[in-house]
Amino acid sequence: MTGVKTFQIQGEIRKPRAVLPFRKLIRALSEKEAVEKTYMLFGSKHKAKHFQIKILKIEEKPESA
Repeated sequence: MTGVKTFQIQGEIRKPRAVLPFRKLIRALSEKEAVEKTYMLFGSKHKAKHFQIKILKIEEKPESA
């Protein structure tokens, strides 16, 4: 059975007057789904287009007991 994993996504949002770095924990079934959730979150929150969001690093975090 496939379980939900936690991914830490690091990147930056490139706006015309600023570069906003971010680090976000996303819960998803796969790495691809986590990336899509990241684009959706920052697109709605910061009105950033897909090409303005640059993902630099993705790592899976182990589940804490």
